[in-house]
Amino acid sequence: MATGVRKLDAIVLAAGAGRRFGGSKLSTDLGGGPLLDGALAAAFAAPVRTVTVVWGADGRVLEVASRWASRNRQVERLRLVHAADHAEGMAASLRAGVAALPPRSAGVFVFLGDMPRVPHDLAARLAQTLDTAAWAAAPQCGGVRGHPVLFTAKLYPTLASQTGDRGAGRLLAALGDDLALVETRDDGVLFDVDERP
Repeated sequence: MATGVRKLDAIVLAAGAGRRFGGSKLSTDLGGGPLLDGALAAAFAAPVRTVTVVWGADGRVLEVASRWASRNRQVERLRLVHAADHAEGMAASLRAGVAALPPRSAGVFVFLGDMPRVPHDLAARLAQTLDTAAWAAAPQCGGVRGHPVLFTAKLYPTLASQTGDRGAGRLLAALGDDLALVETRDDGVLFDVDERP
């Protein structure tokens, strides 16, 4: 749960069609449960009030997210939002998620649904950067920026205007010193599943 006076929230982007995977990627059991479960576990472990799962191409994401939240007693913190224009790409999902944030949200973690190995303690480390002047924070492993990314509310208008399939990549690149990078040795911040094993 969110600590102190900061009201942080999380978004899990889960609206993609999974074309390279062959469809239904996030609801596929890859040994131990649906792929989406890993991202949900990391998002709910973050110091947040709510977790908004943005779905689009695969309606089974609703079932997976609802079942996970019920099993882990997190139903009251789960929000489900449909990105009607999900075919446009990741930015459409990001816009839908930001539009659905609860009032007075001070910052939002953006998790990717196909990244099941994000370390659960990482979000708290990213949240500590809010004590600096940074506008956003992201993990970095071996010199490569990873996920999740924490955006402060100052960036919500910019996030709400993103287009295309790169999400907020261009925005992060443009932030320069306003992006705090948190070093980690855990490559779970880089690992995603794009194709069937």
